[in-house]
Amino acid sequence: MADRPDDHWDRKVANGLAFLRRRLSGDYEVDEFGFDSELTDAVFHPLLRLLYRDWFRTEVSGVEHVPVDGPALVVGNHSGTVALDALILSAALHDKHPAHRYLRLLGADLVFRMPVVSEIARKTGGTVACNPDAERLLGGGDLVGVFPEGFKGIGKLYADRYKLQRFGRGGFVSAALRTGTPIVPVAIVGGEEIYPMLADIKPLARLLKLPYFPVTPTFPWLGPLGMVPLPSKWLIEFCPPIPTAHLTDSADDPLVVFNLADQVRETIQQTVHTLLERRPDPFGP
Repeated sequence: MADRPDDHWDRKVANGLAFLRRRLSGDYEVDEFGFDSELTDAVFHPLLRLLYRDWFRTEVSGVEHVPVDGPALVVGNHSGTVALDALILSAALHDKHPAHRYLRLLGADLVFRMPVVSEIARKTGGTVACNPDAERLLGGGDLVGVFPEGFKGIGKLYADRYKLQRFGRGGFVSAALRTGTPIVPVAIVGGEEIYPMLADIKPLARLLKLPYFPVTPTFPWLGPLGMVPLPSKWLIEFCPPIPTAHLTDSADDPLVVFNLADQVRETIQQTVHTLLERRPDPFGP
């Protein structure tokens, strides 16, 4: 016999109460980095799913390039004034990947110095962007996500949209080389339009100890409403993996590291251009 509608809601209520009971009693597990997979699945991913699926109408392609198991370093372009692209990428990858893999994001020190934000980052699988943590995660077979542009990427002006910034010293490449982990470049189009940054008030940023203080068409003019992202159309494409197992002895060779970082950056930049051609209207269907 088919379940009645009441049975469906009864199960939902029972599951919700069981979840609350486990949270209140502390009967749940986190790993050594503080990752709480149950909380991520029950709370954070459903919220992000509303954003990436319904608000941004995100299309994801190339997910077959992400390994079904074992480690990989997923390297993406960064943008959007607020680092929402990292969260959207992690949720979309988890939903679209056949093995529903979690992406362990590497974040800047600032993220882990902020109250509440730090706890959320840890609970959802994030950790500080440093080689020791990256290598431990990769050595444990995890998918690790990194955005080498850092604040230079998310804090650039709208006039410089979709122009990848410098990748720093290539620390992410060294981590991949030391663990023999494939690098999967990923291009994200759509993040630049959610909070178009028209200006950066540098004196105010220094006063508040922030990397930048953005001025957008809606912020700070509309107050809290200015934090609502504009509903741009997003495209995410995972590129074929770049193997590194044959280069493990070159992890400390600056030339090898630079060339590989430049290859990853150029792959992402070219894929971004291709996606922009497929999406001529930033706010189209």
